[in-house]
Amino acid sequence: MEELLHYIWKHKILPLHELRTNQGRVVEVLNPGFHNTNAGPDFTGAKIKIDGTVWAGNVEIHVRTSDWFRHHHDKDENYDNIILHVVSIIDQPLYYPNGQEIPQLQIDVPQYIRDNYSELRTSDINPRCRNVVSTLPTLLIHNWLTSLTLERFEQRTQQIMQRRDQLDKNWEDTLFVTLARNFGFGINGDAFEQWAQSIPMNAVAKHRDDLFQIEAIFFGQAGLLDIPDNQGKTAYPAHFHKLAKEYQYLRQKFSLTPMDSSAWKFLRLRPQNFPHIRIAQLAMIYYEQRLNLSKLINAETTDEVYSLLLTHVSDFWKTHYSFSSEASRSSEKHLSQSSLNLIIINTVAPILFAYGKYKSDNELCQKAFDLWQDVKPEQNYITRQWEAAGVTCQNAGDSQALIQLNNRYCKSRDCLRCQFGYEYIKRTPGLLREEDYSRSEILK
Repeated sequence: MEELLHYIWKHKILPLHELRTNQGRVVEVLNPGFHNTNAGPDFTGAKIKIDGTVWAGNVEIHVRTSDWFRHHHDKDENYDNIILHVVSIIDQPLYYPNGQEIPQLQIDVPQYIRDNYSELRTSDINPRCRNVVSTLPTLLIHNWLTSLTLERFEQRTQQIMQRRDQLDKNWEDTLFVTLARNFGFGINGDAFEQWAQSIPMNAVAKHRDDLFQIEAIFFGQAGLLDIPDNQGKTAYPAHFHKLAKEYQYLRQKFSLTPMDSSAWKFLRLRPQNFPHIRIAQLAMIYYEQRLNLSKLINAETTDEVYSLLLTHVSDFWKTHYSFSSEASRSSEKHLSQSSLNLIIINTVAPILFAYGKYKSDNELCQKAFDLWQDVKPEQNYITRQWEAAGVTCQNAGDSQALIQLNNRYCKSRDCLRCQFGYEYIKRTPGLLREEDYSRSEILK
């Protein structure tokens, strides 16, 4: 109930009749204030006119007046100067420390608001607000998706900055680890990040002009140069043994510790997505020295960014998908266009945005936005559900916005903080309901 009181106060869904405090004083809500999600009063910066006098300050909201004491606000000085206490039930008076009575406003949550909110909370349809979303103006949908896109970038920035802190604030290492994580394409993302963080890049840099030694370190640190107990040495080609021997030398030289190879997942993976191929591609990117933060920043077009990500594999991997696999027909094993798009979406744009925020460079942040606008949207179950509801993705920015909407709001049923949820809950009785929507779909 309290969250609904927050909702109707925030959006000023107030009774049409004159509002009065428990003392009979006339109340006019000029500005409900800003919703405070941290410790302290629920709304800050509110402006309330009481009997003609304008008050500016904080507002606290509870179901009952007695909740004030249950939450121990009477012992917290942060609540000593609130200008109004909004409740559903006034069951006792409240007083400031000086003995003056705190004005209280009783507001009832309209029944239709309760009903609409209950529908959203209990619906099994995905998305739950689809019957209202399909009726919304295009501009409203666009504005909410734009806000979600920014929210998505901000969340990615936090993740990248945390990663940077773990890497001694080195931006090039942060780029490499972020790129490696996204070379896992979901299923092996955690393993790739663990692998990348295990590699001392300053040590690898000393052998950057030798692809064989780079591969030795990369595969060795991945734990992929150890022979399983149930397999004999003869099951592996000469190239494997050469790499293993080189790795043992480099391991001693740089005091390396490989990761546990059990972290890698192979089940239901297509061979071109095996960790071996992705590591070989990353080794080639590192060896050819085409990708670094400076080059990403200086790339003037999306096509230039694509060219920085183009990669292939060394001769052995042209005919193999793992060390133990049989030789196959030779292929360069380039990244597919869809894979390149995902790398730009999940690595390049977030890194540029995070670095732009770090440098207070708005142009760089805008460049990150533009990249998402230029790349095709992702196709997944989230975007398909919203497309069925009438929200189509024009670009990667839109699909990232819908992923943010699903992960941040829909999964936790946090509809009160969602623009679509707001439109659903505020609808007046008589509009299309879920059961009517289902029948209309059948009639079609």
